[in-house]
Amino acid sequence: MLGSRRSRHRLTTALAGLGLLVTGIALQVSTSATPAVAATPHRILFDNAHAETAGNADWIISTSQPDPLGQDSSPSAETDWTGALSAWGVALQKTGDYSLKTLPSGSSLSYGGSSTTDLSNFDTLVLPEPNTLFTTAEKTAIMNFVKNGGGLFMVSDHTGADRNNDGEDAVEILNDLMTNNSIDSTDPFGFSIDSLSIGSGYPAAISDSTDPVLHGSFGTVTKSLIASGTTATLKPSDNSSVKGLLYRSGYSGNTGVFFATSTFGSGRVAFWGDSSPIDDGTGQSGNTLYDGWNDSGATNAALALNATEWLSGVSGDGGGGGGGTCTAAQLLANPGFESGGSSWTATSGVITNDSGEAARTGSYKAWLNGYGSAHTDTLAQSVTIPSGCTAATLSFYLHVDTAETTTSTAYDTLKAQVLNSSGTVLSTLATYSNLSAASGFTQRNFSLASYAGQTVTIKFTGTEGSTLQTSFVIDDTALNVS
Repeated sequence: MLGSRRSRHRLTTALAGLGLLVTGIALQVSTSATPAVAATPHRILFDNAHAETAGNADWIISTSQPDPLGQDSSPSAETDWTGALSAWGVALQKTGDYSLKTLPSGSSLSYGGSSTTDLSNFDTLVLPEPNTLFTTAEKTAIMNFVKNGGGLFMVSDHTGADRNNDGEDAVEILNDLMTNNSIDSTDPFGFSIDSLSIGSGYPAAISDSTDPVLHGSFGTVTKSLIASGTTATLKPSDNSSVKGLLYRSGYSGNTGVFFATSTFGSGRVAFWGDSSPIDDGTGQSGNTLYDGWNDSGATNAALALNATEWLSGVSGDGGGGGGGTCTAAQLLANPGFESGGSSWTATSGVITNDSGEAARTGSYKAWLNGYGSAHTDTLAQSVTIPSGCTAATLSFYLHVDTAETTTSTAYDTLKAQVLNSSGTVLSTLATYSNLSAASGFTQRNFSLASYAGQTVTIKFTGTEGSTLQTSFVIDDTALNVS
């Protein structure tokens, strides 16, 4: 079938609206992304852009932001930095193995941008009881960050802890992140946060001497602390990697989980049901704080620090991204384009449900060129291939149709390439042209195993001459690793 490009641009109002959303998302996933894998020092970003200091909360490692070293470059005690999380930050800083930054108030989370606080520059993101909803673009950034190998530490609080009175509390905000994002809203981490307000308790750790969070380099975890908090409900049928590590007294299995871990894509996730355990009792003047960090009935410091270590990919056990491990997975987001342009960057009109060219499956596909005039189209997505993966296969289905009649000259071409984080072409996997025209779709496969441990961009570039159209139609992409 010869594609008619003119009909393609007369899209429905709904798709036009989606295009506006895609534009915002595309800013978060660009070809400039750098690896979100474990490095030395291990890079941690603490969020303070979502009202983490509203009311009596003081969930910051330092008042010097983004760099806490601006307050004290060699801290030895929690009071050397100002914030109720200063003990956490100072303990990591003193090891010499971590580089810490804070996303300041008024900023936004992004992934693949040029900001120094862009998630592509970090191994782990800490969300210490956020009190404002994440934007659509921010949720896309967070989910892609984790999917591509980043660590996510989510700290909740009890339901109703709406410290800035905007109608949202941490329970609702974190559940919204997991159930209302453009990457995977079908219970991606395998748990949901309970709408509870539990006054007190000392949740106990399970017996598992091999777990790196419970038995890490910062000590052995026996108990944590609830001082008005909540729990989570596990759903292992949705994500088999989810695991409860500490439970509210009287609970086990899938309910009453106070601390949980999971994986998503190549990344790792941790959940904690209360902010009191990370509160060190110090902070800015006027805040009412509680010293849960040093509570003698719990081992909260070891839990926070071991979990940070695991999330950053330092320990090799437990699955998920860095540290030389590999979880078998398909890494490309929105691989069949059925979510429109989500997670891809593309020139205008490339990702479409225009009937001028059929999709292989579903309604959407990526349609490059087909104008019958000089034109260039691009389609790209950045992805981190975990360092422990020995197999990484890129596949996609391609259909080429053309109005060209020559059997010898390639007037119009499509290049499939791999680029590094600086945009330099590492490899041209294949070049197709009007001479490749055939009926139906053909699957193409390429090994990317040599790029394990790197963040690369998969990019397609279609270039069309001045007359006679050639359409390059791509659908059902995948990057399978094991």
